[in-house]
Parts: sequence; C-alpha cells; structure tokens
Amino acid sequence: MVRKAHLHNLHVAAHAKMVEFAGWEMPLWFSSISEEHLAVRNNVGIFDVSHMGEILITGNDALRFINYLSTNDASKLSCFSGQYSTICNPSGGIKDDVLIYFLEGRGYMVVTNAANTAKILEWFQSFQDRFSVMIEDLTLNTAMFAVQGPRALETVQSIASSDLQGLRRFGGQMTLLAGQEVFLSRTGYTGEDGFEIYIMDVAIDSPERAIELWNSIIEAGKDLGMKPCGLGSRDTLRLEAGLPLYGNDIGEEVTPLEAKLDFVVKFEKDFVGKEALIKQREEGLRTVRIGFELLDMAVPRKGNPILKDGELVGTVTSGTVSPLSRKPIGMGYVPPFYSSIGTELEVEIRGACHKIKVVGWPFYDITKYGRARKTN
Repeated sequence: MVRKAHLHNLHVAAHAKMVEFAGWEMPLWFSSISEEHLAVRNNVGIFDVSHMGEILITGNDALRFINYLSTNDASKLSCFSGQYSTICNPSGGIKDDVLIYFLEGRGYMVVTNAANTAKILEWFQSFQDRFSVMIEDLTLNTAMFAVQGPRALETVQSIASSDLQGLRRFGGQMTLLAGQEVFLSRTGYTGEDGFEIYIMDVAIDSPERAIELWNSIIEAGKDLGMKPCGLGSRDTLRLEAGLPLYGNDIGEEVTPLEAKLDFVVKFEKDFVGKEALIKQREEGLRTVRIGFELLDMAVPRKGNPILKDGELVGTVTSGTVSPLSRKPIGMGYVPPFYSSIGTELEVEIRGACHKIKVVGWPFYDITKYGRARKTN
C-alpha cells in the first residue's frame, strides 16, 4: 500500500507532479526541477519530507544503545543538538545514514531515510533485550519540512518566537513558528543553510496543523523568492553538494570508509561493525567514492561503467546535469589508485565512451554558493 503524507491533498491541489517514492506518494516537482533547484541555491525553498522516518529511543540505557548501534559518538550531543551518523551491519556495511538528536526530556530521536524506516526499526528491536530502552516509531505522527537556501534564516526567523541567528549548524531548539510549537534544527541535505522542522504529534488523518505551518512558511518567504520544492530538486541539490543518497551511493555493501564518511566513525568507542572497519582500515580500501565531471555533454546515470583505457575499473552511482553549472556531474566508486583529483577516466553511456575528470565536491564555487559562501 502506498502511503500518503500529511500534505498530500494540498500538493495535489497545487498540481504538483506526484510519484511513488519509498512507499510514499510524494511531490517530484511543483514547477520544474531546475527552477526549484535554482530557487534554493539563490533564495529559499521548502520541501515536504514527511516521508522520512523518526524513531524515538528512551530509557536508562538510551545513550548506550544509540552509541552501540551508530558509528558517531552521541555522548557529545548537547541539549537539542544533532549529528550525522551511520548505522552499520556487522560487516561494516551501511544499513542507513541518519540524523540523531538528543531531545532533552524525550530521549534520542533517530531520523531515517524513508526506505529504511522499517528495516532500522526492526534492527533496533533485535538489540532491545540487551538494553533498558523503549523504542517508538513516531513517523506517522510527525510532519517534517526542510526550508533551505541563503534566505532560509530570514524566512523562518520572521515567524519564529525565538532568536535563530545564533543557532549553529546541527544545533536545535523547541520554538514556536507562526504560533505552533515545533522542534527545529539547523540542518538540511542541499549544501545550503537552512532548517529542518518537525511538527510532532500530528496525525496524518488530522493534518491541519501541518498544513497551516506549510502555508505560513510559504507566506513568510513569498517576497524572498520562496518556491515549494519536490524530491527531484532535492536529489540534484544533494548531488551537486557531493552528498550521498542511500540506495545509490551507499548501502549495505558499502562501508563509511569507502563512502568517504569516515568523519562519522569514532573508533574510540564500541559499535556494531567496528571490528570489520578496523580490519578494512588496516588492510586498505579496495574502492572509494569519487566525484567527477564529464568533459563533453552526456548524462551519466546509475550503473554506467567507469573505464580506464577501456578496462572496467568502477561504476557510476549517481549522475545528472547540474542545473547551476549546466555541466554533467556524477559520483561513483573506483579503486583508490584512480581517485586522485584530476585523474582522467571514461564513462560508458549508451555504448559510447565519454571522458571524465575526477573532481572534489561540492560541484560549485563555495565562495558563491552553499552555506559557507562569502557574503558582502
């Protein structure tokens, strides 16, 4: 059965292009992928990401539980702050990449990819008898929006009851937005500044509060270039920022070390998959994630072979034409020997070979775009 999120009827009424994604019917775009992408890079956009999963861990062993089942160190979290992390299987493969928040007084909230919510919930439950914890799936009673772009702060601040200016990246707080209590964090998956907003305790069959807040945010940003955005531009934005997508660039056969996510692996603590990752680190990686640009015009896609002098050396995992630069860009995996910036390889697309060059990410000028851009 395909699920319909809180704002489904609102999106249909707005004539959004609706598609099935991870068991949910969600908007792919409202106007166009390119237009929405550029709105986020240049101004501000809002995404309905209510299909994402939220799992709450409470109890005396909540921290010990989270730290054992994730690679990052949740003991470093201050009140309402979050961290990016991975959940690994015993072989070190990535079961999901997640956000973990410490909600003081409520426990730890794990935000999963929509396709993995049931899998991670079952994985957590398989360890539950070893710890004094309670596990609750909040997904169907939580609406989630992402407001992203260089004017996201200006937009959200205009309807917030508290000062958001000093909120650091991955910092969060409970606040009122347009009179509604929400949990808000300064996070996102676009490369831009922005916020992810959680409206708690709102059932899908009683979505009025979620609809009201969505409309309030749209109204707050209407003079700032605000666009409602779908999953299409969310994908091109994250790729342009060099961020991996679960099911494409990462999965259970890929480790955080191979995916260049080693910054979320804290070897000083114990966690599921640690021994396998230590062994891999000692023996050396057989493959690593790279970013690349095509040197001519063609569109790389998942599954395209990566070649060196006609010999297969890797595979494309994500690809598109950047709406910002209009250049074809992508990610893939190759042996470390071929991963240095500037290395030239080839990608086979529809039977034809196209030259590519390994480049660093993000795929844009960080002085002009992204949350670290220089402002005058």
